[in-house]
Parts: sequence; structure tokens; C-alpha cells
Amino acid sequence: MADTQTVETEPDKKQRSVRVVLLALMITMMLAMLDNMIVGTAMPTIVGELGGLEHLSWVVTAYTLATAAATPLWGKLGDMYGRKGVFMSSIVLFLIGSALSGMAQDMGQLIGFRAVQGLGAGGLMVGVMAIIGDLIPPRERGKYQGMMAGVMALAMIGGPLVGGTITDNWGWRWSFYINLPLGVVSLGLISAVLHLPKKRAQARIDYLGAALLTVGITSIVLVTTWGGTEYAWSSARIMELIGIGVAALVGFVFWQTKAAEPVVPLHIFRNRNFTLMSIIGFITGFVMFGATLFLPLYQQSVQGASATNSGLLLLPMLGAMLVTSMVAGRITTNSGRYYVFPVLGSALMIVGLYLLSTMDTGTSRLTSGVFMAVVGLGMGCLMQITMLVAQNSVEMKDMGVASSSTTLFRTLGSSFGVAIMGALFNHRVQDTMAERGGSLGSKVTEQSAQLDAKSLEKLPDAVREAYQFAVSAGTHSAFLLGSIVAVVALVAAVFVKEVPLKGAGPQKSADDAAPAPLVEV
Repeated sequence: MADTQTVETEPDKKQRSVRVVLLALMITMMLAMLDNMIVGTAMPTIVGELGGLEHLSWVVTAYTLATAAATPLWGKLGDMYGRKGVFMSSIVLFLIGSALSGMAQDMGQLIGFRAVQGLGAGGLMVGVMAIIGDLIPPRERGKYQGMMAGVMALAMIGGPLVGGTITDNWGWRWSFYINLPLGVVSLGLISAVLHLPKKRAQARIDYLGAALLTVGITSIVLVTTWGGTEYAWSSARIMELIGIGVAALVGFVFWQTKAAEPVVPLHIFRNRNFTLMSIIGFITGFVMFGATLFLPLYQQSVQGASATNSGLLLLPMLGAMLVTSMVAGRITTNSGRYYVFPVLGSALMIVGLYLLSTMDTGTSRLTSGVFMAVVGLGMGCLMQITMLVAQNSVEMKDMGVASSSTTLFRTLGSSFGVAIMGALFNHRVQDTMAERGGSLGSKVTEQSAQLDAKSLEKLPDAVREAYQFAVSAGTHSAFLLGSIVAVVALVAAVFVKEVPLKGAGPQKSADDAAPAPLVEV
């Protein structure tokens, strides 16, 4: 009887251990997603204390550059030397950067420490996705999509609110220190429960490939960050960066065919599904971060919403994304089929973005909320499915580089989305203000096409109305571009081949489904 009892409870113990590991992974994922949103809210206070307003953008840029450059390297290191140790190292580096950023005494120190923090952050999301890829078979992974989408939605909604609360009550330094207790909890849980096979690669790290990729990614991110803001798109500096970036990436691709242990093995792109998911991930990042940038701006400037609750303004989109992600995950787990979701998600994204492009100064909050929900439904079908199919398309030994490559494409997509949609928005706003606001209108938007609430209140009524019309015109252009770009995702989705997901479905026994070797119970 005792033996029977042990057999009956063993799967439950394994599942509990998996849930504990997933809790630690979700905390880490929250750290990665919350940081920029919390810090963004605290930036005015930081500048007020440390000064250095002219270097303000570098506080975000240094973090973004370091994260993007480090992402593929962390994925490869995990494949070569074992996921657990590499992942814990990235958390430790992120926490060191967080602590140092909180102790910064001037803007130069803060920028440097944010780069350290970004280097660690590059391994957080990749580590989470790759460990989930090791821990849970693709067929079972859909169950947990809702959890990951929920963390993402919570971070986007709660980030500005948490950042404002921390800054007002504890001071801006705690916007960095808050990472420390959460990170320590995550480290403790992972150290105690997660058990993955240790690896020791014989081949050396591909330093030349890593350097070329870092230079290429850094150049691309700087072009998308500086283009149209710090420098004109046609300026010599932007042209130089484009040239350096293209040359470095061409050199990187060539070298990867020669390297003994390439940073990004090119053979993974021979798999049609992996390549298509990388394209869809890029487009999803392009659209999503563009939407999260311009929707609050439209609602604050045109609809008169409060900036304090800017995260809540996105609730219709994020709520729809969460629900759809959960439903898609359950259907994928139960049926093993997923082809419909990239196709349906891309189509909904196109429709939703087009609807958003029709908003004007008379659009109600209810109507804009419905339009946002349509976009959210589309993104909910795509956000986790892209990673799931990408991981299902490679061998286990390439799980890290598959996760990091998919994450990197989404990151680069977001950089391009913010830059290109932002440039189009700014150009349209300034042209419209010159037409409708006259010389005063041109002067108002000379420095920036985005005005805060205080600046809006000071404008004469006629100029304020012209600005509201200009913002609605700018969002029209940005979202119309987004809907056109999203067509590429739909075309890619149509060509996806539905390959059976690896691992057991729900019809298998609990012992088959449980990842027994991967966790201590």
C-alpha cells in the first residue's frame, strides 16, 4: 500500500516542483520587463537630482544596447555550458547593475551602471524561455502561455504606477533597489529546486563572431534610436552607422559558416518554421511597441486622459491579449495544433491597426478601447506561439540560440517600430501644426512633436485644438503603416507548416508528461 501511495503522489510532487521553478522564472521575467517602465517614470526626478539632462536618453539607450548585444551570447553560453549556471549568472549581473545604478552619484555613473544592468538583462528573458523549453515539452507548454502573457500585461499596466509610487514615497534610487529582493528570491528558488544537466563544451567561445554581432546590433539600435532625433536620417553619422552595421552583419554571417562553435548556427534558419517565426516575431515587436508608445499619447493629448494612469489606458489591449493567449495555449495543448493561431493573429492585428488608424478627435474612449482589444486579440495569438513553434523547430542542443534569436528579432522589431513609426508620427504632427496652427503652431512643435500635459494647458485654445488634430493625424499615419507592415506577418504565417509538437499530449500518463529528470523533488 505504501508503495502504491508513493507512485500515486510522485507525479504531484514533480508538478509542484515545476510550478515552483515556474514561479521563479516568472519573477525573473517580471524583472526584465518592469525595469525600463519603472525607471522611465522616475527619470524626471533622477535628472533633477543628478543633472545631465543632455545625457538623459543614454540612461535608456545604454541599457537597450547592452541588452540587445548580450541576448544572443547568453543563449549560446547556456547551450555550451549548461542553462542553470549561465541563467543564475545573468541574474547576479543584473542585480549588481541594479545596486550600482541605485548608488550612482552622477549621470555618467548611472549610464555606465545601466549598461552593466543591461548586460545581465540580456540573459533574463532568454534564460526563462530556454529553461521552459528544457523543462516542459512543447505539447504541454501551451498551458503556461497565459501565465507568461499575464506577467507581460501586469508589467505594462503596473510599471508606470509602481514607478510613480516608489519615486514619490521612497525616492528614485528604490526604482533600482526594488530589483534586489525579487532577484534574491528568484535565485534562491532556482538554486534549490531547478536541476538541469551540467555541460562542458570542448570548443572555445566564438569571440570574433560575438564581436561582429555586437557591433552590428549596436549600430542598428543606434540608428533606430538616433535617427530623426539626435541626427537627421540623411546625416553622415547615421550613414556611417548603417555602413558599419551592414558590414559587421555581413562579416558575421560569413564567419558563422567557418566558426567551430558559431554564436548563431545558421543551420537553424534552414528550418522553414524557425525562419518564419523569426519574421513574425520581428513584426510583432514592431507593432506592439509602436502601439504602446502612441496609444497613451493619443489618449492623453486628444481624449484628455490622465498621464498618471497611462498603463491602465492600455488595459483593453493587454486584457484581450491575456485572454487570447490563455485560450490559444489550452487549445494547442489539448489538440497539438497551432497553424490557425499565427494566421488568425496576423489577420486580427492588421484589422485592429487599421481600425486604430481611423481614430480622430471625435473618437470616444469606448470605440478606441474596442479597436485596441482587436489588436490585443491578434497579439495574444502570436506572442507565445512564435516562441513555442521556434523552439519546436530545433534540436534540444540549440534551444538557447533558438530562444535568444527569437527574442533578439522581437527586440530589433521593437527598435525599428518605435523609430520608423515615431519618425512618421513626428513628421505628420509638425506638418499639420504648420498648416493649422500657423507660425505659433510650428514653434510649439519645433523641439518635439510630443507635448506633456503642462505644455498643453498653456497653449491657446486654437493652437491646442490644432495640436489635437495633428496628433490624431500622426497616429493615423503610424497605425496605417503598422497595418501595412503586419501584412508581412500574415504572408509568413500562411507558409507555416504544422509540424507535430514534441512531447506528450494530455492523453498520455502523468509520468510521460512530467519532466522528471529536470527538477529535484
